[in-house]
Amino acid sequence: MLVKVHTAALNALNAQDVTLEIDMSKRPRGEREPMVFMVGLPDNAVRESSTRVASAIANSRFKLPQNHTVANFAPADVRKEGTAYDLPLAIGLLAADRMVDVHALEGTMLLGELGLDGSLRPVKGALSISILARRLGYKNLILPADNAREAAVVDTLRVYGATRLKDVIDHLNGHAALQQVVVNTREEFYAAQSNYPLDMADVKGQENVKRALEVAAAGGHNLLLIGSPGCGKSMMAKRLPGILPQLTLAESLETTQIHSVAGKLGSDTSLIAQRPFRAPHHTISDVALIGGGASLQPGEISLAHNGILFLDELPEFSRTALETMRQPLEDRQITISRTKYTATLPCSFMLVASMNPCPCGYYNHPTKACTCLPGQIHRYMGKISGPLLDRIDIQVEVTPVPLQDLAAAPKGETSADIRQRVIRARDIQTERFRSERGVHCNAQMSARLIEKYARPDAEGSERLNRAMKALGLSARAYERVLKVARTVADLEGALTITASHIGEAVGYRNLDRSTWGE
Repeated sequence: MLVKVHTAALNALNAQDVTLEIDMSKRPRGEREPMVFMVGLPDNAVRESSTRVASAIANSRFKLPQNHTVANFAPADVRKEGTAYDLPLAIGLLAADRMVDVHALEGTMLLGELGLDGSLRPVKGALSISILARRLGYKNLILPADNAREAAVVDTLRVYGATRLKDVIDHLNGHAALQQVVVNTREEFYAAQSNYPLDMADVKGQENVKRALEVAAAGGHNLLLIGSPGCGKSMMAKRLPGILPQLTLAESLETTQIHSVAGKLGSDTSLIAQRPFRAPHHTISDVALIGGGASLQPGEISLAHNGILFLDELPEFSRTALETMRQPLEDRQITISRTKYTATLPCSFMLVASMNPCPCGYYNHPTKACTCLPGQIHRYMGKISGPLLDRIDIQVEVTPVPLQDLAAAPKGETSADIRQRVIRARDIQTERFRSERGVHCNAQMSARLIEKYARPDAEGSERLNRAMKALGLSARAYERVLKVARTVADLEGALTITASHIGEAVGYRNLDRSTWGE
C-alpha cells in the first residue's frame, strides 16, 4: 500500500515542502526481519530514524509492520537532514499497515523527533515550517508540544502539540483529539514587551559616555568604548538595549524565526519581544561568529539581528574572525557558501565593542601610570584593522569616576527618558528615508545620501575642515563625522547641521587622532 505523509526540510531560514512516500510490500520468503529502505538523499540522522521509530512504535503498544518498506523523501535531489522526520516516518509506516486513518493525513503536515519510549522531542525551525504550511494551504500542523507555541504564531493554521506518538495516532484515528494551541500574536507580543531589566539610571557619572550611547542608539551607529579596567564599559554597554526603540511586530517575527532555526527558543516562548543582546567570548571561532558549519547554523551576527552584538575586549578576538564581519556590517546580511549549500542570512545589528587602551590597561588613566612603550600601544591597537575601525562611527574614551565622586553622585537619568528622545530621532529618520530603499537610520547612509541629507552649513563646514587639520583626523573619518553630526542634529530636532553638531561628532573620533598612543 502506498501512503503519502507531508513534512518539510529547512533551507537556511526558509522551509521546503517534503513528501514522504511509504510503499509497503510483502516480505520475500526466507527474509526473517522486515527492512526499511530509505531513498531521497537522507543523511545519517535520518537513516538512523528507522531504529528509533521501530522502538517508539513498539513501546507505544502498537505492532511494528512486518513487511518490507521503501521510504522516499521527495523531492529526491534535496538533502534531508536532522531528526524531524521521525514522526512522519512512524505515522507513514502505521498508515501503510492500516493502523492509522490515511484520510486524516490529507491537509496535515507532521514533524518531530521520537524518543525510544515514544515521546516527542522538540526540533529546530518550527516557525519557518509553520509559515510554509500556511503558504501552501495546509490546514493542520502536528508537532512536539515544546514547539507548539512558536508555530502557533502563524494564524489561519490549526497547530496541535503532542507529547507522545500514541497521542498523535489517537488524534488521527479520531479516538482522542489533541488540543489546538492558539496564540494571540499581537497580545503575546505586547505582553512580552516589558521594560528592560538593566537601567541607565544605575550608571553614576560618565555623562559624556551616556550621551555617546544615546547618539549611537538614535542613529544606529556602531560604537567602541576605550577605557581602563573597571571603568564601567561593559556595565554601560549592557544597558544600551534599554534605550533602543522596542521591536516592531515584523522585526519580532523575523528575529524569532532566526532563533527558531538555531534551536534557541524555549518551550514557553512564542515571540522574542526584546532586542537581542549577544555577547560571545573572545575565543569564538569564525564559523560560530558568522554562521555555517557542516549543517547550517546561524552565527552570532545573525542571532544579534535587530539587536546588539557586544564584543568585550575587542583586540583579544581572532583577527580573522573580526575581518569576517567587515562585509556583513556594510550589507547587513551574510551569504555563506559551502560545498553542500549556499545560504543568505540577515544580520542587521549594532556592533558595540569595548577594549583597554593599551596592554597594561592604564594609558591616559588619571591616577595610575601606564607602563607601556608607544610601540607596544601601536601594536596593541594594530590588532584591529583600519577597515574594521572604519565601520565604527563612534569611538569614545571612558575615564574612571573617582570613588568620592561615585559615592556622592545622584542617580542618573532613566533609560525610559533617554529612549523617548531616541524614538523621536528615529521617527525623523524614518520619514527622511521613506523613499530610500533599505535605509532606515543615519548609520546606513551611503556617500550619495550623506551628500543629500548631511551637508553642514558654512560655519559647520569650516569647523569640520579646521578639526580635520588640527587633530590630524584621517580621511576616512570625514563621512563618519557627518553621519554622527546628522544624528546629533536629529536629537535636537534641527533641520541643518551646525558647527556645534560637528564639534560633538568630532569628539567621538578618539582613535582617529594622530597623537593617540604617543
